[in-house]
Amino acid sequence: MSAPILEPTAANLAQAATALREGKLVAFPTETVYGLGGDATSDRAVAAIYAAKGRPSFNPLIVHVASLAAAGKLVEVTPLAETLARKFWPGALTLVLPRKPHCGLSLLVSAGLDSAAIRVPAHPAAQGLLSMSGLPLAAPSANPSGKMSPTRAEHVAATLGDKVAAIIDGGPCEVGIESTVVSLLNATPKILRPGGVTAEQLGEALQMTIEAGSETGPLRSPGQLESHYAPILPLRLNADSVVAGEALLAFGAKPPAAPLTLNLSSGGDLQEAAANLFAMLRELDRPDFTRIAVMPIPETGLGVAINDRLRRAAAPR
Repeated sequence: MSAPILEPTAANLAQAATALREGKLVAFPTETVYGLGGDATSDRAVAAIYAAKGRPSFNPLIVHVASLAAAGKLVEVTPLAETLARKFWPGALTLVLPRKPHCGLSLLVSAGLDSAAIRVPAHPAAQGLLSMSGLPLAAPSANPSGKMSPTRAEHVAATLGDKVAAIIDGGPCEVGIESTVVSLLNATPKILRPGGVTAEQLGEALQMTIEAGSETGPLRSPGQLESHYAPILPLRLNADSVVAGEALLAFGAKPPAAPLTLNLSSGGDLQEAAANLFAMLRELDRPDFTRIAVMPIPETGLGVAINDRLRRAAAPR
């Protein structure tokens, strides 16, 4: 039986906050995607998140907090981290930083590592839950591991509705793709996952070029597995035509003819395309087709993050 979908009223947020303090899971909106939230200080609650998602235990979770000050109680906020936090928090940026000794975070959140991925979300419902619960919340995307991230409450209800105590409905997510994850564990910042904040924006804030690419060794953040964000149907990327059995995920003003077409942005707007990405992939993921053809997306700005998600969705499973 699916959990109730609740409007983000003060009474409903208080009810959800109580459930979180009791060790239960609550799905809630952020500006990026909907999160599957649990008490980040509770081994039991964090284990329940892994179990609900069917998530590999070596894949860390992002911890959501209400403010930079709250983050400073859990991780070592370096000068570079403070610069980025003051520029982009609250917002679609996650920073990977050294955990503070005895910070109280479950080791499961970090998959046993000495670092933690942390973010301050901007969505008022997320901020309300953080404030009312008084907890740091571990909150990966509220979907089965490897599948498409949810950008609406009904997406959560369809896949994980029986795993949570409540689903807070904050409407469609404004950004629509996950946060950018930046590792600040070494002298040179590195983008581990492109997302809602672009490399150009990060570089401008720090007055340096920010490189993309994963670090060697264990995964430091979510979104680094090769196959991820995947619909049931396979994807064919950079398609300029459509063959029999394919639905089309289009981009731009003149898509080729197809039995079913959804256009991420007919005007070529990458922000609009990011917001539509997961919802449109879900709608095209139908059993009457054998594959989804995807038109080329420019590898600039938010297009870097969109293409990252599409390549992982198309990877061998």
